[in-house]
Amino acid sequence: MNDKIAEEIKSRWPSKFYDQERYVFQSIRPGDRIFVGTGCGEPQHLVSSLLNFVQSQPKAFMDAELINIVTLGVAAYTNEKFKDNFRLNSFFIGDNTRKSVNQCGADYTPIFLSQLPALIRSERIPIDVALIQTTLPDEDGNMNLGVSVDIVRAAVDKAKIVIAQPNSFMPAVQGDGWISMDEVDYIIAKDEPLLEYIEDVPGDIAQKIGGYVARIVEDGSTIQVGYGSIPNAVVSSLQGKKHLGVHTELLNDGIAALMENGVVDNSQKSLNPGKSIATFCMGRRQTFDFLKDKSSIEFRAIDYTNNPLIIAQNSKMTAINSALQVDLTGQVSAESLGHSFYSGIGGQADFMRGAALAPGGKTIIALPSTAHQMGQDLSTRGPQVSRIVPFLSEGAGVTLTRGDIHYVVTEYGIAYLHGKSIRERAMDLITIAHPNFRLWLIEEARRLHLIYPDQAFIPGIKGEYPEDLEVLKTTAKGLQILLRPIKISDEPMLKDFFYSLSHESMYQRFISARRDIPHELLQEFVVVDYFQKMILVAVIQEGDRESICGLGQYGLNSDTYTADVALVVRDDCQKKGVAGELLSYLTYLAKRQGILGFTAEVLVGNDPVFRLFKKMGFDVSKRSAEGVYEMLAMFR
Repeated sequence: MNDKIAEEIKSRWPSKFYDQERYVFQSIRPGDRIFVGTGCGEPQHLVSSLLNFVQSQPKAFMDAELINIVTLGVAAYTNEKFKDNFRLNSFFIGDNTRKSVNQCGADYTPIFLSQLPALIRSERIPIDVALIQTTLPDEDGNMNLGVSVDIVRAAVDKAKIVIAQPNSFMPAVQGDGWISMDEVDYIIAKDEPLLEYIEDVPGDIAQKIGGYVARIVEDGSTIQVGYGSIPNAVVSSLQGKKHLGVHTELLNDGIAALMENGVVDNSQKSLNPGKSIATFCMGRRQTFDFLKDKSSIEFRAIDYTNNPLIIAQNSKMTAINSALQVDLTGQVSAESLGHSFYSGIGGQADFMRGAALAPGGKTIIALPSTAHQMGQDLSTRGPQVSRIVPFLSEGAGVTLTRGDIHYVVTEYGIAYLHGKSIRERAMDLITIAHPNFRLWLIEEARRLHLIYPDQAFIPGIKGEYPEDLEVLKTTAKGLQILLRPIKISDEPMLKDFFYSLSHESMYQRFISARRDIPHELLQEFVVVDYFQKMILVAVIQEGDRESICGLGQYGLNSDTYTADVALVVRDDCQKKGVAGELLSYLTYLAKRQGILGFTAEVLVGNDPVFRLFKKMGFDVSKRSAEGVYEMLAMFR
């Protein structure tokens, strides 16, 4: 805005512009509720000027309530010296207000953020004064709320006094953020860089988690990414995706990078096609510059972006959020550490429930498997603790219920919980917990009757799942399979596999007429000492469901440096190359262990087995023993 336009605007609205802040703040009365703009949109100059005014005139007003969603500023108004003048009431707890909230020096109001505008408009949460930051006014006196629309739009509509800080650093963003000069009572212009929210560079753990999340997110999905370093790191792992859309509360640096690189084009969105929808931005200055006047980005009020019924209209809606704790039954706490408040409900529940209702929607909780135990003041760090726990800590807020979660992801893998029993989800979650805590979780789960009382477990490195052995294959017949070691959580899927086999396939595998596969027998397959034996499963994807189509195993004969081998393939997958892929991979793994060959018991008449081993290049010999051949297949 050049000087000529500035003077024209001031001449048209002379009563709005003030150079001396104290004249403006004299309109604040004792007990007023003062709203402060959100996050990176916080009007720093107005806030600091207000504090300077109160410091110079301590009796100017008393017992005012400061209201905001979250602050990234220094939050000096929570200092003891201002306790008679201000009390903060926040809807989300940030680093600079956490100590005050937990010492009862400030208040926290837990609420779904989607409901806040309605509470403001109904005056259940009355607002007397709104301190906001805007773009510079144009020739017609129009300003834009820029990086923070959220509940600021509702606050402007309902506040008795609106004080705006126009700032040339604020970008104009299309959507609901436009306000007119008539909606503002006082203008105090001040240029200053916006507050920035800078995430840590993703470490190895965050990158591993991101890699797993990328497996879940489909091309053409509409994504939401929550607050925190892990969700932001996850976004960078989506660079290989195509035609993603965005409908989110928070637009961060990672989403902006996806847009710049063409990964997000919003071309397949079912709602607001061609547009990235958000309600506020927290990131770096480069991201603020990227937002400026982009026709492909709209910031809408938070009762639109966070409305679960709106969210659910996005096909393949995928909500990605983080948490502080997940318990073995699937409950999630993202807002408190036991009795200590840490962050807030925010928009997480809004988006997770909206995504769960969406056609093809997915909900993902991504978190590191461990954290450092926090001290009583939440600033001191103690020893490592597991984020996956038997039950949520006493006093912890249940942010998401057992029915809200589809996937939980740590650096140790993916647990799919949706539609699973307590026992199944407990075992799935234990497999992605940190290895140091798995035995403890097994013991606690047995004690609490969440899993079988005789559930076996191999502690230490021998029982750690060797994820590096997972390999994708396409058989000679064109069937796509994932070959991987069996997991302790595979018991339900293995049970389905065995009961799907024909009588003939079961007889060939067990050399008996048995049809029952009880838990005790299944445990022998899924609880594996990977140093002594290897059990591989061939997994295929059938819609949203995985199933086992084949199983191959060997166990060491240490005296002869050979291994007993067995293969079985589901009837509908036979003659499709599955057995050959299983045997080939078992051979590779056995040779790597120094094994010289395989032994097996084969029923007389089961000629395909001998043909397979000969085709694979083994030196095969056999001898008959009461209807069974004892086969020796040596590696060449």
